[in-house]
Amino acid sequence: EMMSKALPKKDASKMEKHVFRIYDSNNDGYIDFSEFMLIFFIMSDGTPEEVLTKIFRVFDVNSDGTITQKEMTKLIKDMYGLLKSEDPNLAAKDLISKSAFAEMDKDQDGKVTTEEFIAACMGQDDLSKMLALKVIDIFVDDDA
Repeated sequence: EMMSKALPKKDASKMEKHVFRIYDSNNDGYIDFSEFMLIFFIMSDGTPEEVLTKIFRVFDVNSDGTITQKEMTKLIKDMYGLLKSEDPNLAAKDLISKSAFAEMDKDQDGKVTTEEFIAACMGQDDLSKMLALKVIDIFVDDDA
């Protein structure tokens, strides 16, 4: 309900649990005021690296510090409504997931670290950038 109120024009309902992870930094299932303010500050005034470190938590579904192919696939599946509304010719979910994961997993060890994620998003890696920007769009009002 909160996501639909916050994002009335966006199909973001499946993103609720993913976005919640950004705020709940101690993984206790609650967002306290200091956690909220930390994210508010970072998303508005943080360096690109700080913002991407927080966005990494959206992709890291089990909060173990790495992103697996399975986690990437789940997030893309849940995010697809947001992506598709902007680009109706968007490739299939599986193709996006596999391509983005390959782009980010530079050492090809089957896991994407925070450092690999940040490097991919800040580099010339198009899919990685698009996905990170889609997450940022959740926090930014189109009419602002």
